[in-house]
This record gives sequence, C-alpha cells and structure tokens, in this order.
Amino acid sequence: MFGSNPFHSHRCWLYNQGLTPYIDALNWQRSLVSDRIKDPSLDDVFILLEHPSVYTLGQGADPKFLKFDLQSHNHQVYRIERGGEVTYHCPGQLVGYPILNLQRYRKDLHWYLRQLEEVLINTLSFYNLRGERLPGFTGVWVEGRKVAAIGIKVSRWITMHGFSLNVCPDMTGFARIVPCGIPDKPVASLTEWIPNLTCDEVRATIVQCFAQVFDIEFVEPPM
Repeated sequence: MFGSNPFHSHRCWLYNQGLTPYIDALNWQRSLVSDRIKDPSLDDVFILLEHPSVYTLGQGADPKFLKFDLQSHNHQVYRIERGGEVTYHCPGQLVGYPILNLQRYRKDLHWYLRQLEEVLINTLSFYNLRGERLPGFTGVWVEGRKVAAIGIKVSRWITMHGFSLNVCPDMTGFARIVPCGIPDKPVASLTEWIPNLTCDEVRATIVQCFAQVFDIEFVEPPM
C-alpha cells in the first residue's frame, strides 16, 4: 500500500496497531489532534487497532442504555467526547481512528460520516457481503443486523474517534448494553456469514478501502 500512487493529494500516516488499552489510544488521539490544531500542516493519521473489553459512552449518551449498575460493576467504562450512545469494544473487533484535517477534503460532517460508511461498505463487498445504510441512522448493517458503529468528534475540522467493525468478537459483551441506544436493531459479527474470518485478514482490506475512498497515500509514520 505504501506509495501506491505518487499523485495522491493527501498523505496519511498509517499505524497498524495490535491490542491497545482504550485509555492509551484515547490519550494518543487527543495528543495528535492537539498537535494538528496547533500546526494544521501536519500529515493526517489513520490508526487501526483492537481494544481489550471496554464500554464507551458518547458525551450526551444516556446511562439507561447500560444494563448494569455503574456503581457496582467490574467493567471498564469511559464517557468520552464523541457523539452517539453507548458502544462496546473487545478483541476481534477492528477499530479505526482517522485523525484527518477536513479542510483538505470537505468541511461537511455528514459527508465525512457517509465516507466512513463507504469505507466499511466497500470492505464488506470485498467479502461478497452487502453492507447497507439505514435512513436516520449512522453505521453499516448486513441483512438488518448492525456490524459497524461510527462515532466522531471534530475540533477545528480535525477529526478523532471513528468506527468499529465486528469481525470475530465475543458478542456476549453486547448483551449488557442497548448498542448505540437502538433496542430493535440487533448487532452481529462478520463470522456469522464468513466463519473463521480474522481481524488480520480484514485489516489490509480496510486500509485499502480507506485509501481509495479518501484518495490518500499511506506513508510510514516518522520515528
């Protein structure tokens, strides 16, 4: 993927990470965004990783969508600055964090959300799965079941947070929440359609689809 097209107008550092504690990735994103607010000429960044088991709530999320008591639970829970309701991350789910300066693309948050959905729909189509949007919702569904969630934060047109795609996670963690606050839309993993699919297989596909949708050239991050 690196240097695949020298005429791309956007350079982007690619960090293809392994299992990363949520708080570490959150602080990393905040640092990258802060650096780019101070110096908008810095290259964009795309982080792709997995998290240990963790629940996150968007800044306006309603705790009623948690099915456990926040005072007496033993789960990791973070309220963060993204939009959206509660979601769940765990190994087997690929999480993408684009740190993009939208002034280089389009200063339109709805456009950006649709582009993220397009990355995921194109990724699914690589595996002959038909990813769909549902009117009025953000995310991607296959046969009426949600396989990808999206929640973002944008500061001075610099993006953070992003998307999660359920490749092969243990889905039991989702039973403890109302995912994204949508009680009547079940969640699913790609292994329901493609048994034995792994995150390592899907990583390269997501990277390729992301580069195509955003018309970017991935480059090795500086040391």
